[in-house]
Amino acid sequence: MPLMTWQLWLAKDLVADYHLPWQKPQTLLTPERVAQSLFSLLIEIGSPAQPPKTRGKSPSWEKGKTRSKRKTYPTVKKRHSTPKKSATKAS
Repeated sequence: MPLMTWQLWLAKDLVADYHLPWQKPQTLLTPERVAQSLFSLLIEIGSPAQPPKTRGKSPSWEKGKTRSKRKTYPTVKKRHSTPKKSATKAS
C-alpha cells in the first residue's frame, strides 16, 4: 500500500485531472483522483505486454480438410445394486 501511494504521488504532476460528471474539478489532485486520471498516462506510455495470441482454428490447418470428431464412449450410470441371494436355501 505505501508503494502504491508513493507512485500515485509521483505521478500527480504527469496527469491531467479527469473527473467524473458529479465531481468538482481540482487543482491539487488527491491519490484517488490521480488513480482515476492514470488511464490517459498509461495510453501514452504504452504497455510492455505482448499482443494477445490469435484464437480459433490454427492458421496452418489446410483449407477444406475435414476434422475428425473425438471418439465418444457410452455413459456409465452407477446404480444401487441389490444384495445377491444365496445360491442354496437352508431348509
